[in-house]
Amino acid sequence: MITIDGSQGEGGGQILRSALALSLITQQPFHMVKVRAGRQRPGLMRQHLTAVRAAAQVGCAQVEGDTVGSTELSFRPGAVNAGVYKFTVGTAGSATLVLQTVLPALWTLSSESALELEGGTHNPMAPPFDFLARCYLPLMARMGPNVSAELHSTGFYPAGGGRFSVKVVPSPQLARLELLTRGDVLEQSIRVLSSQLPRHVAGRELEVLKELLDWNANAIRVESVENSPGPGNCIIAEVRCANVTEVLTAFGEKGLRAEMVAQTIADDVKRYLAATVPVGEHLQDQLLLPMSMGKGGTFLTGPLTGHTRSQMELIPRFLPVKFTAEPKGKDQVLFHVEKS
Repeated sequence: MITIDGSQGEGGGQILRSALALSLITQQPFHMVKVRAGRQRPGLMRQHLTAVRAAAQVGCAQVEGDTVGSTELSFRPGAVNAGVYKFTVGTAGSATLVLQTVLPALWTLSSESALELEGGTHNPMAPPFDFLARCYLPLMARMGPNVSAELHSTGFYPAGGGRFSVKVVPSPQLARLELLTRGDVLEQSIRVLSSQLPRHVAGRELEVLKELLDWNANAIRVESVENSPGPGNCIIAEVRCANVTEVLTAFGEKGLRAEMVAQTIADDVKRYLAATVPVGEHLQDQLLLPMSMGKGGTFLTGPLTGHTRSQMELIPRFLPVKFTAEPKGKDQVLFHVEKS
């Protein structure tokens, strides 16, 4: 059994979710201590517990320590089964992170799967549904598995209550991924999402964005969200290039001026475009696991994040893979994933 110190690296939920996914893929059990020790409230929160139980259901696993607040967990996987699954977080915790815990195990099975997930879909501390659908899943399709996702209702923090469905068409083998250039920028757009808030909030964000970004006025628009259980404000920027689509987000919150939210997303967009690398900081760590499952590959990115470094330490404990980060010019890294 592999023993994992959950306080390593970021010391958060990522190392737990990755360990669950890797355990299902490799059929290797693990025991984790100091679960989320680096967080203000250590141990399993509701969304992490949902991820553990989702992995256990998909992989017929035996689990010890799967209670809210637990700082120690044992996970012994059984056979992974395709099927129809429904997972409910029960809070505004990220449902997209629950999906990413079980998704890799379903990629290479012989039968299709269908999943429905409820919880947070647009959270500040997790990849929103739009990133999943427009950035991450298209790259996975390039590697083999075809995963389609449909948003039914939007779950903002703190109300949650969002819902989306996913269909997984697996592939027997994941192909090598080479992502060295973006290619031409084909389309740029920004959507200002607003739910149950005064109109002037989104209006002020819209004005700042039009002032700061020299884009076609039709590329920046406000969308009123009618299907959310609670209030929320999120700005989603999408830069669609020939080889990759980047999705960037900024979230409104109580006490934060609308103008500052707009300024944040505008700065992030400018920074991404100026960097010229195809793989942004939020996609970076998420590519390592599927590339390690398949035939490896290479991508060009910016400085390595803490999440990426955590993945570099954890994945080789389950899979025979070697990571190499090669500096390339100012603030650029050529990242190699090779089977060892």
